[in-house]
Amino acid sequence: MLKTFDLVLIGVMTATAAVTYTIKHRAELKLEEVHRLEAEIKLEEDTIDLLKADWALQSQPNRLERLVKAYEGELQLQPTDSTALVHAKELPMLKSEVPVPDVTEAKAGAKGATLASAKGVPGAVKAQPVPMPAPRGEAEDNADQIETGSVE
Repeated sequence: MLKTFDLVLIGVMTATAAVTYTIKHRAELKLEEVHRLEAEIKLEEDTIDLLKADWALQSQPNRLERLVKAYEGELQLQPTDSTALVHAKELPMLKSEVPVPDVTEAKAGAKGATLASAKGVPGAVKAQPVPMPAPRGEAEDNADQIETGSVE
């Protein structure tokens, strides 16, 4: 009886050793994968730093000025007039602020337009108003002013 019990224990011990070895092997493979991913991340971070430095060199004002002078004939660049700048309230409204047309009115208007155009009735369809930017005036709203950090 002692021999069968010993054989069972030896079998359990061997199975436990095999399971432990496979778990250890999988953990080592995952650790290698983590090291590989860390190396890839480090390479990407170094590449990003290199590209940022290259962009800083490429966009230096002195370099851009030299390029503008060198290619002045082909590009025909002109300085921006100060009157070409606009305030935020002069820009058209955002897409989220545009009123949504009623679908039933649009379908009815389209049918009415085809009937009116067939009958020759001018202006049968009512046009939607086009949003326009607010005109510049002396009294400007301070809520729409953009802070530029300049000193007045």
